Amino acid sequence: MASFSKFGPGSRPVPRASENAGEFVAPAGGMRLRGASEVPGGKPAAVPAVRAEAPAGAEPAGSRSGPARHDELKLCGLAAVRARFARDPASIKRLFFDKDTGQRVGIICKVLAREKKIYRQVEPAELEKISGSLHHGGIVAVVYAPPLRTPTGEDIRAWAKRGEPLLVLDRIGNAHNLGAVARTAAFFGVPRLVIPEDPAAARPNDAAYRVAEGGFEHLEVWRVPVLAAFVRELTAAGYEVVGAATRGGRLGAKRGEGTPPTSETGKGAAKLVALVLGNEEQGLAPEVTAACTRLVTIPGSGKVESLNVSVAAAVLMWEIFRRP
Repeated sequence: MASFSKFGPGSRPVPRASENAGEFVAPAGGMRLRGASEVPGGKPAAVPAVRAEAPAGAEPAGSRSGPARHDELKLCGLAAVRARFARDPASIKRLFFDKDTGQRVGIICKVLAREKKIYRQVEPAELEKISGSLHHGGIVAVVYAPPLRTPTGEDIRAWAKRGEPLLVLDRIGNAHNLGAVARTAAFFGVPRLVIPEDPAAARPNDAAYRVAEGGFEHLEVWRVPVLAAFVRELTAAGYEVVGAATRGGRLGAKRGEGTPPTSETGKGAAKLVALVLGNEEQGLAPEVTAACTRLVTIPGSGKVESLNVSVAAAVLMWEIFRRP
């Protein structure tokens, strides 16, 4: 917690370094640039709301959050914002927060101030407008969206050589489900997931990032034009491709089969596995099912047909990807 020097009526507190944590607490209201003039008596002169100078050719900001752009994401919630800041602080373009959250993001604001980027405390109603959601968690960061790359055969062989498991999503259509799956994948240490270039497939958008709670910052997301062909490439590279099916698959999965052994165990290499999860309503596409090495079904009571795909993903990742 930052401490403040004494100040007189009408003046603003001046943050100074805390002796314990060295935390820089974000000031309320508009940001003030270093060197701004002051009127006699120590009271700061009125300054306009600060906006970072846009590069030549950039679109002008039309609101506090700026215009909607295809190369931007709005990250909501403290966990997601902190995860992005820890991984790639330069990708944060603008930051907005409420009063309470402002006391917890001082270091982030200090970095943004140094880079002459926008940060501002706003009212909750303004955060709703900026984020487009009631569930903003008290903070919204506008960031550069990472590109979705297409893997080459060399990429796939490199993943297999390193013994890395893989998660493949066949037209998961709900962005909230995508975010929940990404959060679980990051929790279990799965390094990447692959989605198809299909209009039915959800993309890692604002809603997905909000649900993922920072999970996307620990995942590589790749996109392939034809999923069935990609699955066959995985098989050729040495992966066992396991498709999740609501019925007809083997009951359960071999525990720990998708994770290479630790150097301490000295055991033989475990089978390298790619797990494929299907669309919420239609399941796996027939051509993807045919390309899988085998199918797996989670046994249940039979009282409902299936689990939500994000829940099924958690169960199967625990069974397949965790260490034995």
